[in-house]
Amino acid sequence: MFDGGFMHQGFAFGGEEGKDKFDEQIIYRSSLQNFLIDTDDEVILVDTGFKTGYNGPAKKLGAPLYMGTKLADYMEAFAATGYKPEQVTKILLTHKHNDHSDCIKEFPNAKVYVAPEDADAMKLEGDNIVRAQYGEPYKNFPNAQQVAPGIWFIEAKGHTKGNSIIIAEDDGLYYMFHGDVTYCDAALKANKLSIIFEDKEAARETLDRVREFIGQNPTVYLSTHCPEGYENLEMKRVMKL
Repeated sequence: MFDGGFMHQGFAFGGEEGKDKFDEQIIYRSSLQNFLIDTDDEVILVDTGFKTGYNGPAKKLGAPLYMGTKLADYMEAFAATGYKPEQVTKILLTHKHNDHSDCIKEFPNAKVYVAPEDADAMKLEGDNIVRAQYGEPYKNFPNAQQVAPGIWFIEAKGHTKGNSIIIAEDDGLYYMFHGDVTYCDAALKANKLSIIFEDKEAARETLDRVREFIGQNPTVYLSTHCPEGYENLEMKRVMKL
């Protein structure tokens, strides 16, 4: 939905040491995209973007984050995939923030999977809301729920109190849709938390588990806020730490 933006190093790396410990003149590319999974049996969305009409803050010298130039509203971008809203069977929310959750009401037949803490924070109610019940471990993650064959909804607290990640297995690869565990791939490789979190200790534990998983499994790391997210997907590029 957005591309050509930037974030400075203090924003992307400064969650534990503080943003002043990093160089604000070092910047990383920024964008905004969400993802769709077609299993043949189901059409599943991972997050749902901003409401129609949202333009984002203007470019500003020294801003910690500039999302980029707007390419399309979420529903325009969704329509461009060739699918129709009524085809979507499930929406998997990584967390409550508007750039991940604003358009859930646009999909009349979708069950919305969300962690209980974020469901409460968003005041989500209705028969279509599925509060995640993490009943089993998945690899090195202790709390997970399989939501479709080969697709796992995984507890990953920290960025928000109900933060989650999604992992989809396909053809020997593990596609990790991580929401905002990191804002850019450089932060993952440098092992740094961003400055935005609700529980710093949980965010550190989550990042440690994510890095451990990537070290043990061939993982395509799919970010929401940097172009590596869609580039990694297009090239099936396995993350190397």
